[in-house]
Amino acid sequence: MEKLVYQKPETIKDDFVFTFCSGCDHGVAIKLVAEVIDELGVRENTIAVSSIGCSVFFDDYMNLDIIEAPHGRALAAATGVKRSKPNKVVFTYQGDGDFASIGIAESIHAFTRSEKVTAICINNTTYGMTGGQLGPTTLVGQVTTTSPNGRNVERYGYPLKIAEIMSQIDGAAYVARVSLDSPQAILKARESIKRAFEVQLKGLGAGFVEILATCPTNWKMTPAESHKHVRETLIKTFVPKVFKNLMEN
Repeated sequence: MEKLVYQKPETIKDDFVFTFCSGCDHGVAIKLVAEVIDELGVRENTIAVSSIGCSVFFDDYMNLDIIEAPHGRALAAATGVKRSKPNKVVFTYQGDGDFASIGIAESIHAFTRSEKVTAICINNTTYGMTGGQLGPTTLVGQVTTTSPNGRNVERYGYPLKIAEIMSQIDGAAYVARVSLDSPQAILKARESIKRAFEVQLKGLGAGFVEILATCPTNWKMTPAESHKHVRETLIKTFVPKVFKNLMEN
């Protein structure tokens, strides 16, 4: 007799067509978000906000009510949704360029106001969809299409450490940085995503998870090389950890 050991989350559409590059971690991140929504039993009561970047494809995969916001305005849009429909579960799915560059004001002030929303930020240290340009989290020395000689501190400044910044805001109830470079890391990431939704459900404040993810196409690496790069290089600058968790207080 066959035994069912895994089932696709109901929050993921049955007829989706995968549009991300080979080896991209967006697919894993989306699956984790879907699993958490299913586990919490909130799919019919959830509204998501996606933005410009690779997150623009979010509605191709998710069986949810989804709003697409202008570049950088996802948390502003999410604020409007949550305030008009306070009983809904509201979350954003954004890239690091969207969240921490053009949208940095919206991100910080939504958390300053302690909006009861959850924000998921995919940090792949580049503008993945638009050509691999230097972004707010590009590593020092990293070559991009707009920093062909590597990120130079004197010219471009230092990479932003998003989770550390968000954890200092009083309105943040949960802040974590996770990676997806191994099965163990993926399990930890799932737990953090769940906690970021739970603080919203408990009305404690805003939840944030920064996910270190690969971008093999723009990094000019194979998928295996990309995950090795996360383990051996990215986490030296962006340390995975739970920075804040009001549920433990």
